[in-house]
Amino acid sequence: MEQSRLEDAAYSGFGFAELVAEAERAAAIGGPRAAAALYQAWIAERSGGEPQLHLAWFNLASALNGSGDVQGAIVGYRIALAQRPEFHQAAINLGLLLEQAGDAGGALDTWRKARQRDDARTALINHEGRLLEQAGRLVEAERALFRSLLTTPLQPDVIQHWVHLRQRMCLWPALGEVPGLTAEQVGDHCGPLAALALFDRVATQTRVGAGWIERKTAPAGSRLSPDEGYGHGRLRIGYLSSDFCRHAMSFLVAELFERHDRSRFEIYGYCATHEDGSDIRQRVLAAFDHVRPVRHLSDEAAAKLIRSDEIDVLVDLNGLTRGARLQVLRWRPAPVQATYLGFVGPVPLPELDYLFCDDFVVPDAVAAEYRPAPLAIAPMYQANDSRRAVGPVPTRPQAGLPDTGFVFCCFSNHYKITETVFADWLAILGRVDGSVLWLVSDNEWSCANLRCAAERSGVDPERIVFGRRVPPAEYMARLGVADLFLDTYPYNAGTVASDATRMGLPLLTLAGEAFASRMAARLLLALDAGEGIAESREAYVEAAVRLATDAEAYAEYKQKFSFDTWTRTVGDIGALTRQLEATLVRIARRG
Repeated sequence: MEQSRLEDAAYSGFGFAELVAEAERAAAIGGPRAAAALYQAWIAERSGGEPQLHLAWFNLASALNGSGDVQGAIVGYRIALAQRPEFHQAAINLGLLLEQAGDAGGALDTWRKARQRDDARTALINHEGRLLEQAGRLVEAERALFRSLLTTPLQPDVIQHWVHLRQRMCLWPALGEVPGLTAEQVGDHCGPLAALALFDRVATQTRVGAGWIERKTAPAGSRLSPDEGYGHGRLRIGYLSSDFCRHAMSFLVAELFERHDRSRFEIYGYCATHEDGSDIRQRVLAAFDHVRPVRHLSDEAAAKLIRSDEIDVLVDLNGLTRGARLQVLRWRPAPVQATYLGFVGPVPLPELDYLFCDDFVVPDAVAAEYRPAPLAIAPMYQANDSRRAVGPVPTRPQAGLPDTGFVFCCFSNHYKITETVFADWLAILGRVDGSVLWLVSDNEWSCANLRCAAERSGVDPERIVFGRRVPPAEYMARLGVADLFLDTYPYNAGTVASDATRMGLPLLTLAGEAFASRMAARLLLALDAGEGIAESREAYVEAAVRLATDAEAYAEYKQKFSFDTWTRTVGDIGALTRQLEATLVRIARRG
């Protein structure tokens, strides 16, 4: 390595600015270890009284971290913070390293004890809230983020996480009240997923999604794929997802991958998924002709990999959900790009050409409001797996239910349960003696809040029964024990609704304007069970009460939910595969 001028100089005569410049030069030649050596030598020549010693320790810690010496970096940040307790950058970095080392408690303690002015304190609180949310400490996370918003109200990312935490805990109203913000501002920054469960207006969902995309992505430096395409005789189809694991999307789409006609299509899986060791993950990956791991690649590198494979049509399976790699799409690695299945709403990314759907979930009346352009791929858009494993059906007592009485159920995640939906469910329980409402035990706070809401409405909270989460085969079998599935609105059940009807469980839904509020109705129409589609809250309540109290009406409706009927309609994955393939050929050929 070229010798540094610092090594020829008296350390005591060097100023801090000159040290930084020399360390940067050393790092460019010899890497972070070389820079660390200079900082260590300079610090060794200093005792107390050096006004910028805390900065030297901070830079030393950063260099040590860059060279892989995490424990040395932790020590460096601790010393920098001890010398200057209000040095919030040291507190943030120290906490992040402690978190990385598995010491979540130490990270939280560091951020909570750091002395800061208000504008710096928000960053510390935000890290605290993020880590608490990841640890499943939802109440503490929600309170931390609210404290951050009290200091600096207009923080879109903080608002998004705060609102979704409230949704997950059924802490209503989900949008809450933040001093300094209007209800519209909170709603505009609630995040795309939260918006599906809060608003049944396509225009609102599009506005929320566009704002999120503007904050989280940027136009790429160039377009990678040729506009005219490649002209392959055997079309190359790429599927990009972070959910090739035990996730609802994979349970829907696994057999679609398996059934693609290999004489006409070559199937690539671009996997941004954490390894979870599940059977469904192994099955999905085995269904691809080529698996390309991209989780550890940068967006640009992943896009260039897709381009090198000359993919004709790239299908994104995330949309605006967690783990999405939208920045990959911004490079235009394929000449035709579409989004499908993972997010049932607008994905207003300029580089997307199509939103795969059907003519019912996106009717003509609102199609022009969607971005990208909606494209009907089949009479019913949803793929389903005909090979799902089903365990032994339990008895009611085995499932934690009473022997007698009508069992209403909903196994959707609790963030989909709105205050109005739950009020309607309580109204139904109040009119059907001896009935119970069976829900999944999502988290302890939502369960407690739902029972409290029942008690406030005069409904015995013991009539709200929470079932523990169980493995997939056991979950499927459990659906056969209930009498009627009560759907959520405006974000309907998707995979769960299909599972319920497959298991012979009748379903009641409320259909609205947006894709998310029309999914379950699409399933019911396929089953010729359109009488289960309500068009108002009042009609929804009346239909549920009638089915629970009129045995003849219930028996007639239930007959429509046989496994044979499901297999021929909703579960006809062979037909859906052929219809999707015809669409892929058409858009790849620009026909």
